[in-house]
Amino acid sequence: MEPVGGVRSLPSRSDRAPPSGGTETPEMTQEQKIIRAKVGLLELARQLGNVSQACKMLGYSRDSFYRLKELYDTGGELALAEMSRRKPVLKNRTPPEVEEAVVAIAIEQPAWGQVRVAEAVKRQGLAISPAGVRCVWQRHDLETMKKRLKALEAKSAQDGLVLTEAQIVALERARADNEAHGEFESECPGYCGAPDSFYVGTLKGVGRIYQQTFIDTYAKVAFAKLYDRKTPITAADLLNDRVVPFYDEHEVKLQRVLTDRGTEFCGNPERHEYQLYRAVEDIDHTRTKTKSPQTNGICEPFHRTVLDEFYRVAFRKKVYRGIDELQADLDAWIADYNGSRPHQGRWCYGKTPIQTFLDAAPLAREKIMQH
Repeated sequence: MEPVGGVRSLPSRSDRAPPSGGTETPEMTQEQKIIRAKVGLLELARQLGNVSQACKMLGYSRDSFYRLKELYDTGGELALAEMSRRKPVLKNRTPPEVEEAVVAIAIEQPAWGQVRVAEAVKRQGLAISPAGVRCVWQRHDLETMKKRLKALEAKSAQDGLVLTEAQIVALERARADNEAHGEFESECPGYCGAPDSFYVGTLKGVGRIYQQTFIDTYAKVAFAKLYDRKTPITAADLLNDRVVPFYDEHEVKLQRVLTDRGTEFCGNPERHEYQLYRAVEDIDHTRTKTKSPQTNGICEPFHRTVLDEFYRVAFRKKVYRGIDELQADLDAWIADYNGSRPHQGRWCYGKTPIQTFLDAAPLAREKIMQH
């Protein structure tokens, strides 16, 4: 009588020949391991007399069990070998000589785009599309100009190459962009400040709330004030009410500000309130690169911090009925941020922002006297 599930009696392990034929080797191949697991399922179902329980114990479905049983009944253990697809041969893969030409041009001319590289390859008597160029770049981890420049620097350092004029220009431009993306060279407190605007949210009964922010790029001392609008007057008010008095109190001159090209910071010097106030205080103005808001990334980490650690907590603890009430709590948080919280900024070295400012203030006064 046949057991439950129709599994016929299997020969014992000592009686079975090795699946691959010949003498059994001490180390089983991957294929032999796969066959052994499948035979083990059939054997367990025979011993238990219960297909469902065997499948549940070994993690197989009943459909898989009956498919394996049919294969075993038809062809024995060899029929249980893994029948996975062979790795396909990609006929449309870029020929090796074309791929080598694309990589060589990518390192030689890292500033070129994929269309220009495709044209250069065609002039060498080879054929590739711009999309094909990008595929080659991705395979060699060269899909961005930054990565291609890094490959050029590595190759020149390794092989002692003499860089061409175009390569030198591309590397210098990349270094300038890197400096604008956060590696800002600030000499002392007051050397440069970074104002920015931040949308806080909508307060019931008040409307939209905006935060005007100012950060000293050297000491990372932060100032913030809330308004119900984002205009040149509010941007100038923060400087007049908080920032300039702080620098005057410590006898440090604020030399210039770095802003984006928002309308609250840029406009006609004769009528724009922020520009007029800046001229009165003799503060130079530097604007970020066009269409590159990330070049003023000095305030962005602070905005993320104040959002996560103050606003998202404060709005869940308390119902604010006006800007003044929210401003009072923000001032307390800013005082703790500047005076109690260690900062990991480039020139802070784990000190608080206000301590960094006070330690470097004599250096700032010395530079003012020199000029």
